[in-house]
Amino acid sequence: MNFTALVLPESFHLAGWLGLAFLAWRWMMSGDWRRLGEPACLNLFLGATVVVLFMWQIRTGVKPGLAFHLYGIAVLTMMFGFWRATFAGVLILLANAIFGRGNWVSLGADAMLTAALPAAVSWGFFRLLDRRLPNHFFIYVLGNGFFGGALSVVAIGLATTAVMAVADVYSLDYLLANYTPFATLLISWGEAFSTGMAVTLMAVYRPAWLETFDDARYIQNK
Repeated sequence: MNFTALVLPESFHLAGWLGLAFLAWRWMMSGDWRRLGEPACLNLFLGATVVVLFMWQIRTGVKPGLAFHLYGIAVLTMMFGFWRATFAGVLILLANAIFGRGNWVSLGADAMLTAALPAAVSWGFFRLLDRRLPNHFFIYVLGNGFFGGALSVVAIGLATTAVMAVADVYSLDYLLANYTPFATLLISWGEAFSTGMAVTLMAVYRPAWLETFDDARYIQNK
């Protein structure tokens, strides 16, 4: 997405930075950051973040603040959980800003909409399926991989539409005609396929890379 400083009003950028500061505080309080002190976990985390960073470079857009690309946050959420997936998204936005493909002023708003939001949707959907449906390999892969990935991108598209319309940057009619259908339907299909394939391959060949996956729960005696 990468909002430019000229797109959203200053109050929206301030709200984004406040939200990001709150999440950073909660992450520190959660103790999840300690996992990055383990060399194997840190190497996997940095490697996955770099892969998703490259994925973000393949993008296009119709107007400032309205970009189309795959996000990969759902995969990171299945690998590391909500907190580290969000942190990885922030690192990606920082890298984009450093290399001139993002904007420092809009970093907070971008982080909330393209990192925290999809991670929260993916994590919430995972928790819902874990409570409501049987622990089965295909439910994990299809539910969290395909559908979870798709829902995370749908959330980004709908939230961006709402923010842009409320901020009066673009009219709702323009967004519904030129952005929302592509951001929710078209991109979500690509996200579902890429996330589903990545989760399937890791569950089969590298299950230890998925912190949300457990052989004993999803495969044995099924």
